[in-house]
Amino acid sequence: MDIRISPSVLKGRVEIPSSKSCAHRAIICAALSSDSEPSVLSGISFSKDIEATLGAMEAFGAKWEMTDKESGTVTVWGIGTDRAKGKLSIDCNESGSTLRFVIPIAAALGYDTEFIGRGRLPQRPIDIYTRELGKKGITFNYQNTMPFDISGQLTSGKYEIEGNVSSLPLLEGDSEIILTSHLESRPYVDITIDTMKRFGVVIDETETSYTIKGGQRYHSHSERVEGDYSQAAFFCVANAIGSEIELGNLSPDSVQGDKRIISITSDILKDGVIGSFREDCSDIPDLVPILSVLAAYGSGESVIYNAERLRIKESDRLETTAAMLNGIGGDVTVTDDGLIIRPTKKLTGGKVDGCGDHRIVMAAAVAALGCSGDVIITGAEAVEKSYPDFFKDYTKLGGKANVINLE
Repeated sequence: MDIRISPSVLKGRVEIPSSKSCAHRAIICAALSSDSEPSVLSGISFSKDIEATLGAMEAFGAKWEMTDKESGTVTVWGIGTDRAKGKLSIDCNESGSTLRFVIPIAAALGYDTEFIGRGRLPQRPIDIYTRELGKKGITFNYQNTMPFDISGQLTSGKYEIEGNVSSLPLLEGDSEIILTSHLESRPYVDITIDTMKRFGVVIDETETSYTIKGGQRYHSHSERVEGDYSQAAFFCVANAIGSEIELGNLSPDSVQGDKRIISITSDILKDGVIGSFREDCSDIPDLVPILSVLAAYGSGESVIYNAERLRIKESDRLETTAAMLNGIGGDVTVTDDGLIIRPTKKLTGGKVDGCGDHRIVMAAAVAALGCSGDVIITGAEAVEKSYPDFFKDYTKLGGKANVINLE
């Protein structure tokens, strides 16, 4: 699907969809519950990634039902003792989060499992799992792509992992995760620990390790999944470049790392003029495409660094972010681990390849707001991965987005 975006100003209120990161974790913890009572999770925004996680939990034997579509309420019955039998086949679609969570869960539960993936997911490395789980009873039939198989029963003990990379409470013995380098994307670990605690599992944390007592059990718990700051970021930047959008469904107490978008946009605006910034994005990699749009409207050179992990996302996001902005009149240079964004007199508009990447598509739609001409985005359906209603919300706020090629 190709969409033509014309310059405009967005005004009104938008309810930010639920955090995909929080929803993945809540669904998994609910599915691992040993209680007979279900967990009721409301506010869930259905996307392809969330559907992949729900499907994976169903493969383990959990059951779920959408009990109220309007409020995004899902009732989840945990696997308890009614677990699936035999070899499993789990389709992660393009969801890296689903794959990262489900590999160790399948290992801890002792399932022989085939993992299927699409898009660029088969290219993402899983070395940390093959190395560490391979030391603890798991055999991988892995040829650097998907599908691949695992077999065996995970055992407890010490796991040494790099910081740049939750199933252990399910094991009978105690386990310790020892960090061998600085922990990148720590906020995502904080979300995991915070969610597990609400479902009855406790992890002890030090500066260099996490200790997980064995024999713990997940318990059913009901909650509303909070709004997603990584999705709110697109509208925050739209506001910075001239729109007037009120953002709903955001928790000020959230531990989401992408909440940093609030302070970044606030700090960069001085008397209505967008300045420049230098940002370490190791903890906020998902913000890079939209931060680059913000920088493109700035008055000085901005630098994004420590973002090399973006090369293995749905696209090589360093290259595709640069191509997106350069294609509509920007001036962006790719570095080994980030981007240098220089101001131009005016973004002109042009054509953007969405590259099958939801964040590139949404960033381009925001960048188009202040262009002097139209922006055509190819492959705009990529938003279905995380924010299926993005263009519906965009146009409701006054954005001018028209489908010109429906494939």
